[in-house]
Amino acid sequence: MAFSGFRVVKEALTGHKGWGPLWRNPEPQAQYDFIIIGGGGHGLATAYHLAKTYGKSRIAVLEKGWLGSGNIGRNTTIIRSNYLLPGNQPFYEFSMKLWENQEQDLNFNSMVSQRTIINLFHSDGQRDAYRRRGNAMHLSGAGGTLLSQHELREIAPFLNYDNARFPIKGGLRQERAGTARHDGVAWGYARAADRLGVDLIQNCEVTGFRIQAGKLQGVETTRGYIGAKKVGVAVAGSSSRVMAQAGIRLPIESHVLQAFVSEGLKPIIPGVITFGAGHFYVSQSDKGGLVFGGDIDGYNTYAQRGNLPVIEDVLEGGMALMPMLGRARLLRSWGGIMDMSMDGSPIIDRTEIEGLYLNAGWCYGGFKATPASGYTFAHLLATDTPHDTATAYRLDRFARGYVIDEKGVGAQPNLH
Repeated sequence: MAFSGFRVVKEALTGHKGWGPLWRNPEPQAQYDFIIIGGGGHGLATAYHLAKTYGKSRIAVLEKGWLGSGNIGRNTTIIRSNYLLPGNQPFYEFSMKLWENQEQDLNFNSMVSQRTIINLFHSDGQRDAYRRRGNAMHLSGAGGTLLSQHELREIAPFLNYDNARFPIKGGLRQERAGTARHDGVAWGYARAADRLGVDLIQNCEVTGFRIQAGKLQGVETTRGYIGAKKVGVAVAGSSSRVMAQAGIRLPIESHVLQAFVSEGLKPIIPGVITFGAGHFYVSQSDKGGLVFGGDIDGYNTYAQRGNLPVIEDVLEGGMALMPMLGRARLLRSWGGIMDMSMDGSPIIDRTEIEGLYLNAGWCYGGFKATPASGYTFAHLLATDTPHDTATAYRLDRFARGYVIDEKGVGAQPNLH
């Protein structure tokens, strides 16, 4: 079933009786060449690229709940490639280029909207740091513009420019950044992978690994043992728990990250705006709700819910940035479990166990990285070599002293 404008018109005229399920619901086979643990954005994108880009077959995705039930459906939908360091910027720009063609590649409307992002600066020193970041963005082809306060006022006149504590002096804009529909991304990859023969197996939790002489044989699940030649783990905040079943301890902490949406409002926010004097970011959904978030909760947890002090902190940042936010009513909030690495950057690498591979440590950047994460993880699984844009994401970089210190905060809540 292919989607097209003609198909939509035809179904509208015939009572929408021709639509079918987006993917199959198969029983697990006894043996696969590739198993991906985790039916979120990264896992589904990996399975899709294994089949489409690298021509592999006999692939399964194992998800303990339903597809898209984790962080892919629990984020603020921002896509961008405005990074600084050479270990990150080329990777996220690669991801942005994949975003720009994703809907055509998947034949699915994931509502990619390149409505720009503006990172505000509040001091001369922060301006100089953003100028440096903008130059790094230009070197990778990501583009970017440093805005003066006058230029910014024309774009966003509602901001609190004259706050004595946090005066807004300008911003760094990336015009190609924006948002995408998070669940649409998961559904698009799931449907495309299924059409290529990938088995998407829901309600199938991995409970252990079968390992002999340092080589992986397969996985134990709640639906029985499943053999595999190679297994890739892409389970975000559950990475430590899953990898512990293989006897591997990760340099990762799990924290909850809350997000919020207001009642529906008329168009206000021109794109994505981030507060430079605190951790607050906001955009406006197609339904009119203001979608925003801030810091992680400052304690380790596997619960997909947050606490009130962080809600207060996020809303304080929003009020300092644009006091009009105080007149909007909060509609709902939710939480996702972040796998916070020790340097704030991800891990895409083989493990010490032959046949076992890891995709983890995405911190705040998991959603925007979805296309490139799937592509580069599939490259690693298919070729046993890292993709050119992911060579810095080694698991042993912490022991070797090659950390990618993008923010200098890692998973330590007291430094956020």
